[in-house]
Amino acid sequence: MNEQKAILSDEQVKARRGRSVALAISLAVLVALFYAVTIAKLGAGIIDRPF
Repeated sequence: MNEQKAILSDEQVKARRGRSVALAISLAVLVALFYAVTIAKLGAGIIDRPF
């Protein structure tokens, strides 16, 4: 097979990096939101509950 790789300009590399950072931040916020909602639904007493 003949594999060709695209050569990106500096502007395209910066744009890709910016999108990657934005996606990572969005994912982290979503995970934190799910965690907070889970803790809120279980209640504060979940830590003191016996196994």
